[in-house]
Amino acid sequence: MKNERHAKILELIQRYPIDRQEDLLAHLNEEGFSVTQATVSRDIRQLHLVKAAVGGGRYRYVSGVATGGPRHSQSRFETIFRESVLKVDWAGHTVLVKCYSGMANAACEMFDSMQWDFDVVGTLSGDDTFIALMRTEEDARAICGELQQYVSRH
Repeated sequence: MKNERHAKILELIQRYPIDRQEDLLAHLNEEGFSVTQATVSRDIRQLHLVKAAVGGGRYRYVSGVATGGPRHSQSRFETIFRESVLKVDWAGHTVLVKCYSGMANAACEMFDSMQWDFDVVGTLSGDDTFIALMRTEEDARAICGELQQYVSRH
């Protein structure tokens, strides 16, 4: 079922200019796949989908593998974080990353692509903010400290 869903996702992003997880979820439901937003988010990460500019200030999901080049490099992560993130904070098991408007998805995708020494349960991204749910408060505090070194003082 997962392989069929992944194939359908790749087909859908080629056929339609999908730029939001909610839109992809709706298309999948129309195609008979009963999935949750969390499943769609995980599928996007597993398929290495990224948002690419299509002109006129619009974006759409494309396969990150198809775009070529290294996707998981530390320098790329640092560049995107320094250019996107305004502040990082944590409370309980949650890390909040505040970004410039429209930049949270890119920063979150880079966060998800990195290998961390902390136990990340999952992430959720919006337009200007993303959150990372951590397994423990200690992980949240530690990764917050790690991420703060990449935040430029604007």
